[in-house]
Amino acid sequence: MSIRILVPVKRVVDPNVRVRVGATGTIDTAGLKMSLNPFDECALEKALQLKESGVASHVTVLTCGLPAHQDVLRTALAMGADDAVLIDTGAATATLDSFAVARLVAAHMKDADYGLVLCGKQAIDGDVGGVAAMLAALLGWPQALNACALDVKERGWRVSCGEDVGTADWQVDGPAVISADLRLAQPRRVTLPSIVKAKQKPLVTYEAAALGVSLSAQSRVVALSDPPAREPGVQVKSVDALLQTLADQRVFETVGA
Repeated sequence: MSIRILVPVKRVVDPNVRVRVGATGTIDTAGLKMSLNPFDECALEKALQLKESGVASHVTVLTCGLPAHQDVLRTALAMGADDAVLIDTGAATATLDSFAVARLVAAHMKDADYGLVLCGKQAIDGDVGGVAAMLAALLGWPQALNACALDVKERGWRVSCGEDVGTADWQVDGPAVISADLRLAQPRRVTLPSIVKAKQKPLVTYEAAALGVSLSAQSRVVALSDPPAREPGVQVKSVDALLQTLADQRVFETVGA
């Protein structure tokens, strides 16, 4: 089996940067360091490992946004992706939601022969995690979400997915959409020589309008605020005091235990 893998990625605020909600109820990203979404990095690393093992022949990365978003595509190319695609969404970028992204990716895939879509389970900015499931529905492909392990099994994939009650193992046959947890793979370091080589790799830009996809938002952010300040902790002198404190706070009732 030798397939082409598509890895959709997103440009987000660097996870090491602290963000704050402004007076207008939005996060101002001006001057903040931007980077490749960590979950997408793990998905890309797994795709590259599949290529190195001979399972895949080609890895393409894709993002939807503005020309400035090419920086994360160059990072992905430096990691080892073969080529990159930018779908320029212009003025619609600010309101782009998961469904619009899924429709854009599906439209791009009509003219390309991909055997697997590997993406992060969610982006760290919105934490919606809807693109993979929506894309699978649009394509009519099977899906496996929140994957922490992925192996080739005959003509399909053996996928371990994290769930609320533990881990479930799935057999997914044929072309599929799989979203990656951070446990799926440890992203490799990008070296200076690889950054130089990445500048020579193909990066193609398409206008979103040419794909005939409506980018009108189907969802919107109602409110955005900083989390409440953490209350000071309580020190106890014995196990009995700890148990009594937990009982007073009704901790186990709150979590449904």
